[in-house]
Amino acid sequence: MKKGRKLELSAYAFLIPAGIIYLSVIIIPVFYSLYISLFHWNGIGEMKFKGLGNYLQLFTADKIFFTALKNNLIWIVLTIMITMTVSLGLAVMLNHKFKGRTFFRGFFYFPCVIAPIAVAIIWRWIYNPNVGFINQFFSALGINYSQSWISDPDVSLYTVFAASLWQAVGQPMILFLAGLQSVSAEVLEAAIIDGAGPIKKFFYITVPLMKETFVIVIATLIVAAMKVFDVVQGLTGGGPNNATQMLSTYMYSQTFQYNNVGLGTAIACIMVIMMLVVIVPYVSFTAKEN
Repeated sequence: MKKGRKLELSAYAFLIPAGIIYLSVIIIPVFYSLYISLFHWNGIGEMKFKGLGNYLQLFTADKIFFTALKNNLIWIVLTIMITMTVSLGLAVMLNHKFKGRTFFRGFFYFPCVIAPIAVAIIWRWIYNPNVGFINQFFSALGINYSQSWISDPDVSLYTVFAASLWQAVGQPMILFLAGLQSVSAEVLEAAIIDGAGPIKKFFYITVPLMKETFVIVIATLIVAAMKVFDVVQGLTGGGPNNATQMLSTYMYSQTFQYNNVGLGTAIACIMVIMMLVVIVPYVSFTAKEN
């Protein structure tokens, strides 16, 4: 009995260093951020208590905040519909055996390891209205069409998403590949024997058996869509006319450009709450054992 108690205490002792790090870099900063969000503060001077004033200001008098919120929701929908579909399609194709399969896996995954700000620089040149690849490509084909891709408020959000998509498909593609390879070959053979075609086999056998993979992919994609920052900041900075403003870029501008630290921290807290509200119930519901 004493030996078991001693082993239990030893296990807790090994958890202490990790617990200290977790508290110091996650738990304490989160609660300190909640504390700061209750004040009007420029980051240097005296902190003036506002209570929920920053939150009320955002939800009642800040049109840019609602624009950023709407853009984030659009980004999430596009991510789930397009990014997940493209990455799943690539994974299905690259799961088949063919010559050069390893090369193409690395080729499609490679953009994922590029720094997001570098991706923004690359696509800024691609979208350049004068010497950019897209407009020059249309010109070479004899098509009289040019577009100010990231300067037009009507299309800028979608062009920024396209740039992000180029980088974003790599990670979920690898996760889907791992999920596809974990599906039992015997189960798939049994489905073929029972007369299931490729489409039915995929939707009725493969997809249900990849439930855990879909949970991980959708959860990570939603979180990434909620906190997207680098590509947007590098390409448009939230413009033109706030057409690509995200919660993260608006938080950054309020905190570091306008020195509204309390308001910027309130936006960050809202982002955290939104992610918790979406992700925790989703993972709890879909990952539970039947």
